[in-house]
Amino acid sequence: MGAFEELAAVSEDIHNPLIADWKASGKKVVGFFCSYVPEEILLAAGILPIRLRAPDCSDISAADTYMSHLNCTFMRSCLQFVLEGKYRFLDGLVFTNSCDHVRRLFDILREVRPADYPLLHMISVPHKVDDDLIAWYRGELLEFKQAVERCFDVNVSDDALHAAIEMCNETRASLKKLYDLRKADAPPISGAQTLAVTVAGSSMPRDRFNELTSELFDELSRQEGISGYRARLMMAGSGGCDDPQYFKVMEDMGGLIVADSLCFGSRYFWMPVETDGDPLLELAKSYLIRPSCPRMVDSVSERCDFVKQMVIEFKVDGVVFQRIRYCDLWGGQMLPMRESLKRWGIPLICLEREYALGGIGQLRTRIQAFLESMGR
Repeated sequence: MGAFEELAAVSEDIHNPLIADWKASGKKVVGFFCSYVPEEILLAAGILPIRLRAPDCSDISAADTYMSHLNCTFMRSCLQFVLEGKYRFLDGLVFTNSCDHVRRLFDILREVRPADYPLLHMISVPHKVDDDLIAWYRGELLEFKQAVERCFDVNVSDDALHAAIEMCNETRASLKKLYDLRKADAPPISGAQTLAVTVAGSSMPRDRFNELTSELFDELSRQEGISGYRARLMMAGSGGCDDPQYFKVMEDMGGLIVADSLCFGSRYFWMPVETDGDPLLELAKSYLIRPSCPRMVDSVSERCDFVKQMVIEFKVDGVVFQRIRYCDLWGGQMLPMRESLKRWGIPLICLEREYALGGIGQLRTRIQAFLESMGR
């Protein structure tokens, strides 16, 4: 099995053989819901952090007894997985106050499944960034570290944190290099394949992921680039965009996805963490100044500027802005994004969707019309 095949296989399910091997060795696994959770703290404790998803969740009827239909289907699908026992292999869940939907899931789990997870922790992330709030967020990370130490009877030293930061920075550098390859006129990897790689990176031991990405670059160097596409597209928008098949539908229509502004994509790894000084402070600083999501209330224009920068660097012809229904944060970002891209002359299509892939025929029709509107 080649490197990409192994990575793609990992991305297909929330539980995979690498996690099973990790658990069989007596080690712990903790799931987290947001890219603002510093996974380095868990790694430094000898715990495997994995980004939580609910792939192929087609029935959320049990979750709907606890959550409103106005809650996004990403969180309802994750709750469904909890109720079905599909997260039973986890030793803990970590949340942030990223949005009301995530907070409601945390509240429900505290009531209906408090004994299932030894660690059930909420990290409060500030909604703005300045020196005082970075220092305050460091305090939140200290409380998180202490909660991990108490729960699992471990000691998280500064040396262990520095080592974990260096390991994650290697992952970030590899993913950045992978994205840089997509700037080429004939990229060696598609958008759907790239998403499978980034999802795998959040679902397996980081050292093995770093080994596989090194092998992947060797494979890609011998691969003929992708040509004959109709347009170069960029994906932007809400969380829960973790299904490579969603990208593949668009790419099958001729729209090659070469860049993104997604929390399962560039926003996850774009900024490395500094390795000098107090590791908790460096984590707080680096995680807060990375390309932001709309929960950061003073960064509306910066998010638009980041999309514009990616459009220029990756020679993007048009932007696809996707939003899970009832995601109020990204709904609020959609208007300034539309106005900014219109002012800059960048074609944009806004799509509303559910977490589970559906309405493929309608999606194809919308993308076909978008490509034709660009003369492609």
